Amino acid sequence: MNHAVQTFFSPVNSGQPLNYEMLKEEHEVAVPGVPHSPAPPTSTVIHICSETSVPDHVVWSLFNTFMNPCCLGFIAFTYSVKSRDRKMVGDLTGAQAYASTAKCLNIWALILGILMTILLIVIPVLIIQAHR
Repeated sequence: MNHAVQTFFSPVNSGQPLNYEMLKEEHEVAVPGVPHSPAPPTSTVIHICSETSVPDHVVWSLFNTFMNPCCLGFIAFTYSVKSRDRKMVGDLTGAQAYASTAKCLNIWALILGILMTILLIVIPVLIIQAHR
């Protein structure tokens, strides 16, 4: 819609407050398919800043700290805490880097923990079978 408003006001140095008067107002009806103004249409872009969720893997690291005989679980827990601290400060890039390292260490700790558990079960069974 094109609104043309003409206003007149009293001069500033007259000592009186401004007196605004609307003299003329025009309304145009937009016809679909026909441009209503010679100016190009403008667009508004709204950027919504969403909170990026960075998992810190603290619970997984805590589990690996107690269930893994290697120190990988403890080191992963340290990186998880650092990731959580970086996330609280607002440094999402640093938080993502620490979380990625914690995840990698947790994967290795889990694999080694599973292999050691299997070996602790299989080796005694093989020894018992050899003595029969």
